[in-house]
Amino acid sequence: MKTFPDVLLASTVKIATLFSIAGKYWVLALVYVGILWIPACSYAEDVYRLNTGDKLRIDVWQEENLRADVIVLPDGTINFPLVGSVPVAGKTTTELASVLKEKLSDFIPGPEVNVALVTLEGNVIYVIGEVTRPGPLIMTRNMTVVQALSMAGGLTPFAEKNDIHILRADQGRNTVSIPFRYGDVEDGDKLDSIVPLQSGDTIIVP
Repeated sequence: MKTFPDVLLASTVKIATLFSIAGKYWVLALVYVGILWIPACSYAEDVYRLNTGDKLRIDVWQEENLRADVIVLPDGTINFPLVGSVPVAGKTTTELASVLKEKLSDFIPGPEVNVALVTLEGNVIYVIGEVTRPGPLIMTRNMTVVQALSMAGGLTPFAEKNDIHILRADQGRNTVSIPFRYGDVEDGDKLDSIVPLQSGDTIIVP
């Protein structure tokens, strides 16, 4: 027959064990939350800038005739009542709202302008060649060539890992070819060669 001290000791050990297990789960939970929180913070730093093809919803408060859905045209502009053509490519929605507010002030006292991004169809890159899922990719945040290749399903067994090129149109609309050696990066070398992508880039994987 167990004595009271024996029962008390056994109960204490069980309770300590339960707290130990619970503590481990708490640590795992905190680590998991931390993993989620870190990328969330980094994503918040990525400020999206408008590209041709993006669809916007512009609303001027208490002005029924100044509400419209517009698409950024191939020349990087939009057309809006009263102000006409406005260059928007490369601006954030906040910057565009400020520009429209200034321009509309010539017609409306103290206009309150809201600009919302409806679709990101202008922020597109293309991956072609020896990848699992070739085709266009919409960038919802800043992206590197490695991340784009991952989103395309990775390279096929026949891909020339160290002969990848990124085609990019410069400001003069001339196309430049940027080499990228994926095999080196895969081995942990030349990590500084990872290329940040821009809207309109085409990744060619031979």
